Amino acid sequence: MTSFHSLSRGVLVLALAALGGCVMQPPHDDHQWAATMPVESAAPPPTDGSIYHADQGMELFNDARAHRVGDILTITLVESTQASKKATTNTSKKDNTDITTPTILGHALKVGGKNADISTAGTRSFDGSGDSSQSNQLNGSITVTVAQRLSNGNLLIRGEKMLTINQGQEQIRISGIVRPQDILQDNSVPSTRVADAQIGYTGKGSLADANTQGWLSRFFNSKWMPY
Repeated sequence: MTSFHSLSRGVLVLALAALGGCVMQPPHDDHQWAATMPVESAAPPPTDGSIYHADQGMELFNDARAHRVGDILTITLVESTQASKKATTNTSKKDNTDITTPTILGHALKVGGKNADISTAGTRSFDGSGDSSQSNQLNGSITVTVAQRLSNGNLLIRGEKMLTINQGQEQIRISGIVRPQDILQDNSVPSTRVADAQIGYTGKGSLADANTQGWLSRFFNSKWMPY
């Protein structure tokens, strides 16, 4: 009977651990990157007898900065964030209460031959502190394409870069909105000028696996662990 209960508890722990691993690792959603490649609209039919056609892209006097769907733009990654937080709390409270023996008809009230004195005392204290700091830095560049030109002239850009070295694979993704006036003369724009930016830097392979906790360790470090 004891072996049956031990086996049942072991199965329950494994089931909870598996559930915690599933909850802590949501499926990777690539829906927002599905439309990375822009869809070019059909060009209007040429007019007979015309020498110049606007759809041929002969922009002799304009610069080479991106402004149409399908144009290429370089995003310079200059991300650097740093945050720190510190909190300290100290509280204390001390109570003392003394009630002398009540008198009834001139005689002190006694219990078991002793005066019925009442005395209470209590002391409570709390001392807590917390300190947290985090910093992130991402430098480099990634070339993206214009996926959509908005009605106000802003450009919706998307792009990704994948680099495979030995047994590891690094992937950088970025999407957001760029103002044409923020594009520099070399057809680049810093990532700090990208609105609604979504930047992802992930890795796969042996190095990434070695730097990741196992599912059982993640369960014992999750909020589902009652201890």
